Amino acid sequence: MSEITLNSGNFEKEVLNSPIPVLVDFWAVWCGPCRAVAPVIEELAKEYEGKIKVGKVNVDENNELASRYGVMSIPTMKYFKDGKIVNEIIGAAPKAQFEEAIKKLV
Repeated sequence: MSEITLNSGNFEKEVLNSPIPVLVDFWAVWCGPCRAVAPVIEELAKEYEGKIKVGKVNVDENNELASRYGVMSIPTMKYFKDGKIVNEIIGAAPKAQFEEAIKKLV
């Protein structure tokens, strides 16, 4: 399954009501750092498939979600568990940092 494209229509079902933790990547096409971390996030989605869900929110197409969750700069990774934000990483970071946050969830 790897990554899910999230929007206001499926966010509640896929993230807030998810039985497993969810890593949400808030990004945009024009964002260089977003493109830099995208392969890492995709890799983590495959490595942790079944343990976590990974979703992507394009902030240009879903600015109401970005606003609702206080996303001021991108990329922003928000980690959800039981419908609540439990961690976040703002900006491009090494794989180990994203993975450490995932390990705290599973």
